[in-house]
Amino acid sequence: MARPKAGSNLTISQLENMLSSRLADLQQLQKEHSKLSMQLGEVERRIGALGGKARGRGRNAGGRMRNEKSLVETLEEVLSAATVPMKVGNIVDAVLKAGYHTGSDNFRGIVNQTLIKERRRFNSAGRGLYEIKGKK
Repeated sequence: MARPKAGSNLTISQLENMLSSRLADLQQLQKEHSKLSMQLGEVERRIGALGGKARGRGRNAGGRMRNEKSLVETLEEVLSAATVPMKVGNIVDAVLKAGYHTGSDNFRGIVNQTLIKERRRFNSAGRGLYEIKGKK
């Protein structure tokens, strides 16, 4: 049913028909959404069974990534295992290799900011080089 122009006079009967039509459309879309969600869940289970990770996995309802450990905890873990101070690029690679998930387009910048901000935990050993505090 075409949408009436603003200011047109509709009867109550016509408004009720429009409302019931939209409710029927809504119910149909909700059924379709439920069916597709079940199919997507099955595909994700099959991907997981093959050892892969489906896109969107690890994200919460708002779209943000979920990690078991915070970025700071992961950075501590990576830098604790290092024998020499590491460059930011190498730290980023090690954090991702450790299983940290991110959706950021500028993850290197975030890691760099975190290393600078967390001076109690990390020490700058030179331009672009970082180590865990107290490690010499």
